[in-house]
Amino acid sequence: MDRKLLGLLAQNAELSYAELGDEIHLSPPAVHERVKRLKRDGFIRATVALLDGPKIGRNLLAFVHLETSNWDTTRKVLEMRTFSEIEEIHTVAGDTAMILKVRTESPSTLENLLGMFHRLEGFKSVKTYVALGTYLERGPLMTDRDC
Repeated sequence: MDRKLLGLLAQNAELSYAELGDEIHLSPPAVHERVKRLKRDGFIRATVALLDGPKIGRNLLAFVHLETSNWDTTRKVLEMRTFSEIEEIHTVAGDTAMILKVRTESPSTLENLLGMFHRLEGFKSVKTYVALGTYLERGPLMTDRDC
């Protein structure tokens, strides 16, 4: 039941408890209690609006691969999570140490952000991939296979 509820919320977090209850055959108060428990237990981390980058003036989407030579430099990048241009930070295995999803107003704004990385001691390299178009952007979905 929880997996079905999570699947519905992942597709549309604006559904009311009554609408969710109709889908999974529970009363609205029972759905409310389940959602509260799923939030408390960390299955639902947040309910957020997915904003349209270009409509809010963030026209440039890029994925930045950073290679650092030590953990202290990686920590300094992790501290940049407060920068509004940085939407996601991932440490990864492979030929890079970190992948960042950034959204900026313009190429010059992206260049300024990249300049901050280049000034970090222990910074080895950066590869930047500018997205030309976005055709799918979402979080994890629960499918029928997961239920």
